[in-house]
Amino acid sequence: MVPAGPYDDASEAPPKDACGVFGVWAPGEDVAKLTYFGLYALQHRGQEAAGMAVSDGATVVVYKELGLVAQVFDEATLSALDGHLAVGHCRYSTTGSCTWENAQPSYRPSGQGGGIALGHNGNLTNTAELSARASDIGDPSRPMPKATNDSDLITALLSAHPDLSLEAAAMEVLPLLRGAFSLVFMDEHTLYAARDPHGVRPLVLGRLERGWVVASETAALDIVGASFIREIEPGELIAVDEHGLRTQHFAPATPKGCLFEYVYLARPDTTIAGRSVHETRVEVGRRLAAEAPVEAELVIPVPESGTPAAIGYAQASGIPYGTGLVKNSYVGRTFIQPSNTIRQLGIRLKLNPLRSAIAGKRIVVIDDSIVRGNTQRALVRMLREAGAVEVHVRISSPPVQWPCFYGIDFASRAELIASGLAVDEIRASIGADSLAYIELDSLVDATTVPADRLCRACFDGEYPIELPAPELLGKHMLEGISRAVTTDAEGVATASPGVGAADALQRP
Repeated sequence: MVPAGPYDDASEAPPKDACGVFGVWAPGEDVAKLTYFGLYALQHRGQEAAGMAVSDGATVVVYKELGLVAQVFDEATLSALDGHLAVGHCRYSTTGSCTWENAQPSYRPSGQGGGIALGHNGNLTNTAELSARASDIGDPSRPMPKATNDSDLITALLSAHPDLSLEAAAMEVLPLLRGAFSLVFMDEHTLYAARDPHGVRPLVLGRLERGWVVASETAALDIVGASFIREIEPGELIAVDEHGLRTQHFAPATPKGCLFEYVYLARPDTTIAGRSVHETRVEVGRRLAAEAPVEAELVIPVPESGTPAAIGYAQASGIPYGTGLVKNSYVGRTFIQPSNTIRQLGIRLKLNPLRSAIAGKRIVVIDDSIVRGNTQRALVRMLREAGAVEVHVRISSPPVQWPCFYGIDFASRAELIASGLAVDEIRASIGADSLAYIELDSLVDATTVPADRLCRACFDGEYPIELPAPELLGKHMLEGISRAVTTDAEGVATASPGVGAADALQRP
């Protein structure tokens, strides 16, 4: 699957990644630049907005904007963000629209006379309940920006305990949260990090010579020169300040790490649960070759996420590996909408066939997943036009049949091609000579993580964290929640029918 491209046409866009978070406590270091490079390493996880908060011990300053990390920050901006402590965030909108108000870190003044800044990777599932709670404790004399995401709700709840330290407030608030959350947050003096009891989204701890770093992926630690210490444990809260690092648990751990991180979300040079993502993807390719062999002259990846699996497929099958699709490395996210003529070219903005390598050959194309099928349909057509005799598509994940409610902005179930069509029907739809997916058990085995410690909901429909009623789900639910949500006598949130409703969730 091609990473998010140059336009926002819902019929073409792939699933949007989980966000990236980064935090650093390092007196004597240029924490703004460390955060910048940490976010740069995590850019693949969020390309809609970027921001950071920096503290010099007296004041928290937040700077954020829509756009890529390199578009949001320049040398002058970073030089003005002086301090010893910072948190950063690069965003894809999984709750709330892509607006400046929803960019992160979110900020709220605290009851201690300072401020709280927070970055969040994941999605909460009890957002309606938390919104009602936040409304009850809100201070009308201190109006806040009109953010409509669950991350701002967490910040609001943390700031609503004027009689407690932020650390104590976190121990009160974190047990109330349901869903997926890997958090970095801060006040003027202390860096905090927390991970939900299921550990759905990754979060790691690193050591600098003069400080500490937390990040979504180990690759970000590498980029800033931090040594990997360990993963933040599910249900754990850590704090770092002048007294050192301390840790406590706010909930018992019941690990359910996201399987799709291994398929697509994480960088290949990242390690999750002690397993190299690159090696996992190569091993998936080997297993895919054994499960779905085919006679062909060339194995090619859909760059970049299909590359490791294509290497593994070529190794196991004995079919030569080669480059058949050339990626435009400079196509990032842009807010300039293409003309109708350019839109017709679709995927050619990002990929173009290498005709001399393809013409006259039977091709095996390795991609990481199929969501709606539009990308693969365009690729197959493009390869045939370039002279491929046969096009055989192999997918290094099982069919994506269910939406994610834990931090990936997948299509709705009605839009997922695999939810309504059998494999051979999908093959016919995309125009391939053959189509095969890796088996779910094979993918799980390749991660070396026990199956009962992984969330596989997008593949099997088994959601490990309880979901609310369908009308209380959905990316834009909070944008109408003030008129939609009420609480009953027991304090349980309910919603008016049809307001912010998600697609009906069908159980398998």
